[in-house]
Amino acid sequence: MTAMVPRILADLVLLSHAAFVLFVAAGGFLALRWRRVAWAHVPCALYGAAIELVGWVCPLTPLEQRLRRAAGQAGYAGGFLDHYLRGVLYPARWEHIHLGLGVAVVAGNAALYVVAVRRWRSRSRTRTDTGGRSNPSRPPPP
Repeated sequence: MTAMVPRILADLVLLSHAAFVLFVAAGGFLALRWRRVAWAHVPCALYGAAIELVGWVCPLTPLEQRLRRAAGQAGYAGGFLDHYLRGVLYPARWEHIHLGLGVAVVAGNAALYVVAVRRWRSRSRTRTDTGGRSNPSRPPPP
């Protein structure tokens, strides 16, 4: 029964880590819709890219590994992506994929933010041109 708590915590860390990786990879799409998401996404994406490009270890990985060992489960060597995605999505020559992932995160999100900034600017110009009204065909309220 005592091993159950660390196992549940390890699973929660795993889910949090997966959510973070998904946010790093696809958060730019959310920022296209909700401008304020960019304030959280940009630092996360830069940190995620740095982990891949520089070879840093995300602090969630050793935390999950410690919790797994405390629960009596086998920990794993390497990083989160190495362990959970290497054999599933990526080829045997994994070492070269890390650089590509980092570059893809930066390039993909940069492209998304170019589109997002253009949308944000066009929306602000539209509001300025219409006196702040979202529907220029309607007269301003009295």
